[in-house]
Amino acid sequence: MNKPLSILLVLFLLLGSNLSGQELKCNIQVNSSKIQGTNRTAFQTLQTALYEFMNNSTWTDHVYTQEERIDCNIQINITDQIGSDQYKGTIQVQSRRPVYGSSYNTVMLNFLDNDLDFKYIEFDKLEFNINSFQSNLTSVLAYYAYIIIGLDYDSFSFKGGSDYFLKAEKIVTNAQNAQEKGWKPYEGSRKNRYWLIENLLNEKYSPMREVSYRYHRQGLDRMADKTVDGRAEIAEALTSIQKVYRVKPDPYLFLLQVFFDAKSEELVNIFSESFLSEKTRVYNILVEVDPTRVDTYKKINEQSQD
Repeated sequence: MNKPLSILLVLFLLLGSNLSGQELKCNIQVNSSKIQGTNRTAFQTLQTALYEFMNNSTWTDHVYTQEERIDCNIQINITDQIGSDQYKGTIQVQSRRPVYGSSYNTVMLNFLDNDLDFKYIEFDKLEFNINSFQSNLTSVLAYYAYIIIGLDYDSFSFKGGSDYFLKAEKIVTNAQNAQEKGWKPYEGSRKNRYWLIENLLNEKYSPMREVSYRYHRQGLDRMADKTVDGRAEIAEALTSIQKVYRVKPDPYLFLLQVFFDAKSEELVNIFSESFLSEKTRVYNILVEVDPTRVDTYKKINEQSQD
């Protein structure tokens, strides 16, 4: 190989290694303050291992630059030790997406999972296989990795996240014989991992995935240049949510709750700057479809347009 070609090859490989940064930029925190009399370094080791698992695994076939990685936070609160190497707790999962033409990041997911049960021995290798259930801990983390990525893709193209939601569904299927909670349809109040992915792939909830695209790509991403037009798109997206609410695909309307857990405060900020008729229309929709946050939505009408 001649020298110029060899130099080009080296540059290509170096650039390629910079471009192949994995999909997630995930901050992991493990809180073990409720566990007494244990080796604290084990939980620090666990936190480091989980950080590497989430950030260094390859979750898609796509190439991400460092700037394109999806920003997310995972907070694990360990509440009980039920064996020498077995723990119970909760996991809070949050993800964000940058808004075009601004420095603002919109919350995509803000979900509390109360059914975290896992085994861990310090320095054990964290293993995951999409085709089999090997570890509850890695299965839970991989499941949320695919949920985060799927939601991100859905916000850029209609149903763009389907491939990743199907991977999350496969993890749930593989876990149906697991002893740990959170994977089965009959556990809890239909607010677990099983029902989250079921709702995301359920055709009765399909309008919610169109809402994600309209809300983010046609709404928020336009607001930097065309504030009124972008805001109008978001208002129209809310009418689609209203239709889903009135059809009631299930009595718990779980996916709607997940959406508003992420978006309620943002919606107040968006429409408190709107004109009166739009404020009134949006407020009436929101208090109908998300009645538990009426006091939050009242703030829309408290600020007058300049």
